[in-house]
Amino acid sequence: MLNFDEQRYIRIQSGAVATAGQIHAAIQACLQAGAQNLFFLGTGGAAILMQPALQLLQRRSTFPVFAPPTAELVLAESKHLGPKSIVVIPSLSGTTAESVEALAFCKARGATVLALVGHGGTPLAEQADHVIVNFAEDDTSCESFYLQSLFIALSVLEHRGEGPDRAAIIAELGRLPELLAGLKRDFEPEADAFARALAEAPYHIVTAAGSAWPQAFYYGMCILEEMQWIRTRPVHASDFFHGTLELVEPGVSVVLLKGEDELRPLAERVERFAGQYTDRLLVLDAARFDLPGLSAEVRALISPILLAAALERVSAHLEVLTDHPLTTRRYYKRVAY
Repeated sequence: MLNFDEQRYIRIQSGAVATAGQIHAAIQACLQAGAQNLFFLGTGGAAILMQPALQLLQRRSTFPVFAPPTAELVLAESKHLGPKSIVVIPSLSGTTAESVEALAFCKARGATVLALVGHGGTPLAEQADHVIVNFAEDDTSCESFYLQSLFIALSVLEHRGEGPDRAAIIAELGRLPELLAGLKRDFEPEADAFARALAEAPYHIVTAAGSAWPQAFYYGMCILEEMQWIRTRPVHASDFFHGTLELVEPGVSVVLLKGEDELRPLAERVERFAGQYTDRLLVLDAARFDLPGLSAEVRALISPILLAAALERVSAHLEVLTDHPLTTRRYYKRVAY
């Protein structure tokens, strides 16, 4: 496969799965100490990757959970943030300036901070009350952060008796790293064609619903825009028919990600419509991947992980087609954030 080290990938995702116990211990300690709400923060893409866990808690629990834009929280504050708050801050580098500032802001208000980082010995790792370190890099961080935030949500649900069965889910996920590597191998023949379609169009409407939506938003903004300078219009499938549909015509690229949760019908509605009016509809469906040993319940929880794993293969081909390495930026180091 193009630019892919399978053993490195399995090692990193196995490391993410292995954080389940440490995360559970940290969350349980906070809840037993009287925590009354939880904030998912983070900067840019790392914050987006917390969204499926946020959705899971909002839909299955009455425990208050918030995910305000981090920069806005620091400027405008929140009456909900205080000594009874758990704050989760992900940062691959552990040095993201906006997240380091948010950590100090939250701790000054008495909150307990759990940092998810790719590197120890960094400001976030050293200043957080609890720290989970799992080495990852840009091409592997999505799956790692999705898994760790899922473990956080499952721990809250278990503590409150709101289900599902955390231990059973984690046992199934022990198979996931190797299954994801197999997914990448199986998808590789299609990744090049998907990448060519992305490279050939001047802009893309990127859409999804449910837990797949954060991955659509992330891929449009953080990969296509930031890393490839390709124009995108990420729009939630719930909002697609309230404006964006009027832009669809022959030649307009619509990229649709489909998950396996209860919000899948919203994506299918977009697929039916767009298929009638444009010849550039790209669909990536989490349900198409064969994952022996994983239950329907677990598959519904990990749709964004499956989509992220497949899209990394698309990105590997895309940077070759465009002759634009994913690491090339114009303004990244000029902006203080």
